[in-house]
Amino acid sequence: MKLLLSLLLAFQIMPVSELPTQTHTQTQTKPKQLIHPPIPKSTKETVAIVVLDRRHTEEEIKRLIKSYKGLRLRRIFQEALDGFSIQGTPEAIARLTQQQKQMIHVSPVTKYQVQTEESVKIIGGDEVRGFFDSKNKRLTGKGITVGVIDTGVDYTHPDLKPNYKGGQDLVDNDNDPMETQIPGKATIHGTHVAGIIAANGKIKGVAPEAKIVAYRALGPGGGGTTEQVLAAIDQAIKDKVDIVNLSLGNSINGPDLPISLALDRAVEKGIVAVAAAGNSGPNVWTVGSPGTSSKAISVGASTPTMEIPYLLIEGTRDKIRIQPMEGSVDWKLDRSYEIVDGGLGRKKDLKHVQGKIVLIKRGTFTFSEKAKNAEEAGAKAVLIYNNIGGGLIGNLDREIAIPVGSLPKKDGEFLKKQQPKTARLNIRKEKDQLADFSSRGPVTGTWEIKPDILAPGVAINSTVPGGYLSLQGTSMAAPHVAGACALIKQAHPDWTPEQIKSALMNTAKPLVEADEARAPNWNRTSKFTVPNRNRSAKPIVKRYRTFEQGAGRIQVPEAIKAESLVSPGSIRFGKYTERHNVHKVILHIENRSNQKQGYSFAVPPYVDGLDWRVPLSFTLEPKQSKKVTVRLIVDPEHFKRKIHDGYLKLYAGSSIISIPYLYVLEEPGYPRVMGFDFAEGDEPGTYRYEVYLPGGAEEFGIALFNPESYRFVGFLHTNTNVKNGLIREEFTLDELPAEGTYLAKVFAKKAGKEDYIETMITIVK
Repeated sequence: MKLLLSLLLAFQIMPVSELPTQTHTQTQTKPKQLIHPPIPKSTKETVAIVVLDRRHTEEEIKRLIKSYKGLRLRRIFQEALDGFSIQGTPEAIARLTQQQKQMIHVSPVTKYQVQTEESVKIIGGDEVRGFFDSKNKRLTGKGITVGVIDTGVDYTHPDLKPNYKGGQDLVDNDNDPMETQIPGKATIHGTHVAGIIAANGKIKGVAPEAKIVAYRALGPGGGGTTEQVLAAIDQAIKDKVDIVNLSLGNSINGPDLPISLALDRAVEKGIVAVAAAGNSGPNVWTVGSPGTSSKAISVGASTPTMEIPYLLIEGTRDKIRIQPMEGSVDWKLDRSYEIVDGGLGRKKDLKHVQGKIVLIKRGTFTFSEKAKNAEEAGAKAVLIYNNIGGGLIGNLDREIAIPVGSLPKKDGEFLKKQQPKTARLNIRKEKDQLADFSSRGPVTGTWEIKPDILAPGVAINSTVPGGYLSLQGTSMAAPHVAGACALIKQAHPDWTPEQIKSALMNTAKPLVEADEARAPNWNRTSKFTVPNRNRSAKPIVKRYRTFEQGAGRIQVPEAIKAESLVSPGSIRFGKYTERHNVHKVILHIENRSNQKQGYSFAVPPYVDGLDWRVPLSFTLEPKQSKKVTVRLIVDPEHFKRKIHDGYLKLYAGSSIISIPYLYVLEEPGYPRVMGFDFAEGDEPGTYRYEVYLPGGAEEFGIALFNPESYRFVGFLHTNTNVKNGLIREEFTLDELPAEGTYLAKVFAKKAGKEDYIETMITIVK
């Protein structure tokens, strides 16, 4: 199974507060002819990763698969995990794994995609440069090696050349990890990430004297496979780097994917692992692998200080937030303008946009082409709205003289229905907000809080081949944390990866949603209630949920100066069962200072049905540590929230450490299938679909029917034994049925139960 899973697109999932507590299987109301035919078996060869229960030699592995015809050994992994990759038909792979008990996990090779000076100041990077290590050297990351697993690095860039210390190309299998330079498929992502970590020239990274070792695991166009990424992690462990950064991923929300397991292994071997959480927000359950790795540091994106444009719709209370596209000129419109529908942004769609704000739907061709057409037609500004659920972030690859921004699908459709409408622009400064696109947790199955922390990931300027460019995404947030880890490692060379992670989490700044623009009378998607509509009233203040932001936005100086460390940095109490209503966690508390410190826990605010038992106050001598137990006793007769999260406070000397926690009374009964979207691709002559399978499926497919006769036409796509998470496939027109409108039945079967979604899709050729 091959899934092209990008972290650049969002998909629609219900917020936790609205998650069902039981499975809602849609009742069939259509004629029996709608039942789909059997799924044809696949004969196409595939590649799979096999995880073993212990280390095997190369000879043992070869003997293991020798008797299975049609299987070929590809790579052996001995550092990142104990296992190997094989190629063959699904049936041959199934025979091998069913008969060999030492194989504890088998996963199809998944495709991975890249995620695309004030930000350093926000996290305190410039302040730290005035700190000194134990050898009286300034904290710049000197002596620390950071492995960048990405698209490669342009090691000839003047800002990176001094710090580049070699690497490996796991795509072409050589020692030249240069960015792809093929016209039309050239990459820039790894160079941008490396610059955020350690640029040392015209711009300065977070740790400007850290060593950069590049591992090219993503090839032309920014795509790669599980196998290549695992090989890169394996090599980084062999090279004994101090820190590894992975600004890549897929949207599969699961803790046991091979790359997540490999990062856990890297941490056990002493490497600090940093992974981007993903760009599939703002809905929950969207954090993807390897951001689901338990021991890695999973990073979401916050905003630096930005001027954000809002549309005030005249005659209503509606106020819609615009996400400026990277590369856009400033949004500065001096009066009210009419909003008009510009279709897909083709020249024929833009005949009446002179002097107006034009609303354009995503799809068919690039953002820049749409914006250029609108500019040439005389538009004053461009709003591009998503054609699938969720928000939209994007970059312009050419200079456009008018402002260009993006909207979520629901806001774009709202504006389209409201036309003709006039709107004026309001600009407001925002700082330390959780970026809408940043993926949220928790992790399915384990209920672990992810991301762990936040860092700036919007409008980040850094190095690219041939110059500099501003990009956005959790890909840009993760290297801020990797650079911060280099500074902490230089200051405290004896600290373990767990201690470095704890220092960042224990000293992070929890962010609050405190913006009047998010009130329901201005934004229909707000989760808040408004006490009154008096504009002089104080803004609504509400902290983001723990599974949205983790511990909060990093503060590097505070992390370096931390005198007390608590690990783990977040608490998951798990889920209630009839035999398990007393939940306990063990916290390891260290006094890293040279003075005796007093410690005491604050009991969280009272909630019906929850009884906290926290340790009594205690003291620790310098460099002393202690393990303590925190208990949560649940009475399900009185606790009705189903899910509960917050921050447990520990008073440590003169500091306060906030430890995020999450508890679940009853796991939601996931529908087998949700969030299906079918739309034009970004390239001409292509279509794509996305669908989310929260629990995976034994059988999955999209069956097409004539909407009038319900006659079965054929399958758009089928698959078996599908992992949980987001599935996305792209098709050329030749791969699709005839032009027309179809009734699509999107179904998923598991454990004898089938759920499905019915929707209409249209194909235009």
